[in-house]
Amino acid sequence: MLSRRVDLRSDTVTKPTEAMRSAMATAEVDDDVLGVDPTSFWLESEVAKITGKEDGLFVSSGTMGVHSRPVKNNEDGTMDIDSIEAAIRDSRGELLYPTTRLICLENSHANSGGRCLSVEYTDGVSELAKKHGLKLHIDGARIFNASAAPGVPVNRLVQAADSVSVCLSKGVGAPVGSVIVGSKSFIAKARILRKTLGGGMRRVGFICAAAFVALKENVKKLEGDHKKAKVLAEGLNQIKGLRVDVETVETNIINVDIVEGSKFTAEQLYKNLEEHGVLVVPRGAIQHSESPGGLNKNDSIYQIWKFNGTYQTKIRIVLHHQISSSDVQYTSSCFQQAFPGCKNKMATKLETDTLTIR
Repeated sequence: MLSRRVDLRSDTVTKPTEAMRSAMATAEVDDDVLGVDPTSFWLESEVAKITGKEDGLFVSSGTMGVHSRPVKNNEDGTMDIDSIEAAIRDSRGELLYPTTRLICLENSHANSGGRCLSVEYTDGVSELAKKHGLKLHIDGARIFNASAAPGVPVNRLVQAADSVSVCLSKGVGAPVGSVIVGSKSFIAKARILRKTLGGGMRRVGFICAAAFVALKENVKKLEGDHKKAKVLAEGLNQIKGLRVDVETVETNIINVDIVEGSKFTAEQLYKNLEEHGVLVVPRGAIQHSESPGGLNKNDSIYQIWKFNGTYQTKIRIVLHHQISSSDVQYTSSCFQQAFPGCKNKMATKLETDTLTIR
């Protein structure tokens, strides 16, 4: 049996803290479908206040019914303004395809390694949306990370948006759920649609109670998560056979490239780390290994690592509030064992850097 487990698959793998469990057990609840659950109202009001919006609505997921037309992202998580404008469909063609009504941005941007969108960029996209009579929505899957990294308040980051989905089960570590925020009229419509999509959860206050604890206790820990991610990224980048663009590690996500010609494949590295209790996932196949319960030993790992006919050469690491400085050092040592060669130099740097983030 493994004596240690460091789960870096995602920030969605955190376990509820004792404070969260206690809040859930004692939460005051009522029927939220009827709009009378006091704890859900409390949480919705708090998130609306944080984001500077009029009202909020707790939902089980931030992805309840969206028909999107993707635009290619740049490496920094932005989309070229011209490309966004070119993707806007003319309403005169609505008989043939969906009419564009909304522009969506994600902040921070997960597939770009947790890069943060600036206020200036978001304001620019908002101006484009207004020009074409569209609304702007921000997918705030990790909006608190995007706020903590540059030190910009959440309400300023989303000021130009008409609506925002604030995920509470990622960076801040709540067990489940998001809060959608916007104008009172927008939330009134969203409440009806939530019920239509099967999202009415009745006595939901006990879940909201845990989310409220997460907001109060874990947002302030995000800066530490980011520092640990930077330390780990710098260390991994010193290992011959791995490459990390350290400058792009702005929040809690690290994208690691296995250099072509390395003695290890991504599959072999994954298995080696797993044997030591360190769990990571391949980029491009995250949806498989973020399923409930993670990977099963009996599953075909080859189907996870093989993507578009070739084996993956990249892995993703995500830090969260339940990863300690000691876990960072342990993870680094496991990588060192897989890629021996610069162990002493890397270990010294890690010991020095982690002293400043404990």
